[in-house]
Amino acid sequence: MEHYKSWAGLKKQLNEFLCEALINRITYFLTRYHDVHNSYGRASIRFDGTELVCFSWIEMYHQEYAVSAVHKKDPKLSYEDAIEQLKPEWDKNCTYYEMDFLDAALKFRSMSIKTALESDNYIIKILAILDKRVGNRTLAQLSNNKEYEAYPEWVQQFYRLRFTSSKIAF
Repeated sequence: MEHYKSWAGLKKQLNEFLCEALINRITYFLTRYHDVHNSYGRASIRFDGTELVCFSWIEMYHQEYAVSAVHKKDPKLSYEDAIEQLKPEWDKNCTYYEMDFLDAALKFRSMSIKTALESDNYIIKILAILDKRVGNRTLAQLSNNKEYEAYPEWVQQFYRLRFTSSKIAF
């Protein structure tokens, strides 16, 4: 994972990327409970104060349990291969925790917007679709090609939000 100085600084960078229509409407939240065993944490993306998606420490345990179950079935499978096997289910159910969000945010800030929109990481896609560097022409193309409709519902809601806020029909 890339290094960052503070959540406040990273949050400021993410907010600077937001399209004009969503400034002060989208908020990013991240907290870590450092005094608790394993530094549990929580992250979320909110719209007008309503939480649209949450990435909680509890999902870390769901991930580890799933990887363990895969290893029981096939002990020769590497950890990385087990994760690759489980990723479609995690994507569908948003089985991600705050460090997944943090890692995606850190990667996103140094990506081109084109690369971010094409990313396999749904969290990066969300950050990208909310980005001011995505213009109306690109939004119209994304709306017309309907590719986003194949994404899980928790991701689609951000596409619809951006289309609506930019007055793009979908």
